[in-house]
Amino acid sequence: MKSVGCLLMWQAYLEDIIFSFRKQKELAEKALRQVEDDNLFKEPGEHSNSIASIIKHIGGNLASRWTDFLTTDGDKPWRDRDAEFVIGPEDTRERLIAAWEAGWSALFQSLNSLQEADLSKTVTIRREEHTVFQAIHRSLTHTTYHVGQIVYLARLVTREGWKWITIPPGQSQQVKDKGGRYLK
Repeated sequence: MKSVGCLLMWQAYLEDIIFSFRKQKELAEKALRQVEDDNLFKEPGEHSNSIASIIKHIGGNLASRWTDFLTTDGDKPWRDRDAEFVIGPEDTRERLIAAWEAGWSALFQSLNSLQEADLSKTVTIRREEHTVFQAIHRSLTHTTYHVGQIVYLARLVTREGWKWITIPPGQSQQVKDKGGRYLK
């Protein structure tokens, strides 16, 4: 039974998952804002992905996984995963960001619509059954992995004027002395 001022465990769980996804989106976007357009498309080496292709992939992945999350396979027939890693002339910064936003929108709409009973359901991804918990965590870890790549690549290609989005080198004690700000 819910007491006044307290969340049920499933609500607290979903709020934390949504918060964690939002933090990842925010981290990636802080890095992206510091990258010039030409650097967005640079590949750091042979067989490596550019920031642009990672953005395109995350957008496609989230849109596929979270559109009709509870009722259709997470790998939609309309998704072309391989094409997410191919950057063409139509892949401008604006179009990539639009696909990124569409994916995140599908994610947040689905997460915000989940109810307690939904958490005990099973969904499929590439015809493999996952509990809703497994699918959520699979998506969060996958997204976090790629956000780390975006931040790393953004720092790599932004040689001057980088604004730290994590604790700057040599400032750990100052941040510790100020107290936590992660949950804000």
